[in-house]
Amino acid sequence: QTVRWHIELQPWASPTPSLNYEASRFLKYISTSQISCEHTNLNSLKGYSETAKKPWSICLDERFSLIHRIRSKQCRLYSLGLGSDDNQFELSMANSGCEVHRFDPSIKSAHIQEGRHLWYHRLSIDWRDPNPAIAAHKLHSNTKKLGTVLNEFGHQKIDVLKADVESAEWKILENLILEDVVEQIGQLVFEVHIHWPGFEVSGNDSTVVRYWYSLLRELELKDFRLFHTYKDLSKPQMFLKKEAFNASSCYTLSWVNTRWK
Repeated sequence: QTVRWHIELQPWASPTPSLNYEASRFLKYISTSQISCEHTNLNSLKGYSETAKKPWSICLDERFSLIHRIRSKQCRLYSLGLGSDDNQFELSMANSGCEVHRFDPSIKSAHIQEGRHLWYHRLSIDWRDPNPAIAAHKLHSNTKKLGTVLNEFGHQKIDVLKADVESAEWKILENLILEDVVEQIGQLVFEVHIHWPGFEVSGNDSTVVRYWYSLLRELELKDFRLFHTYKDLSKPQMFLKKEAFNASSCYTLSWVNTRWK
């Protein structure tokens, strides 16, 4: 199998590159559900009360595997975050019997187990593994690619990958696509930030938006379908540092891998 180094970029949205056209295509894309999902939160499970600050929506419809794996206590959630105090979603998934792994470089110990089903790991998930030969990278020994962590933990599959990684999400998503790790994931719930290009995303504004759009189209090619969008109106209404396009700077997007029946 040949290794891919770059994602396929979609054609420009207009005959000549234009931020207006790219932005409207992208914003329409992230605001349009591709598949309907009737049950999108854990309220439908017994003994659960919704107090999460954000709607981390998952698809619990019978036609997909997640609800069955929760019932049989076989589900696994990976949560990527940075010092967030809102862990209600993780706790409720653990209380439902899911094996929950939260990756957060700010915790005190390397690994902490809380209760039967919840682990915290002092690890930051990145789009590359540190190179031990480079001095600066030694500072990032707690930084690993998701594929590397899966191999080290001996995990073949993740039922839900939740990510709130403060603008590293684009490069992490690219890495998951290029290394085919995304195929080992049942559902993705990502917070995306669009007030700036994101870590190590380069190019002018229209190029950046085309890249974002192309990444999400790659997910679609891998049979992921967007079923829920949350536009966070508590965040500034900014799109690439501009007060334009009626966009929030932050959206939470949920996809289900339709291959996982």
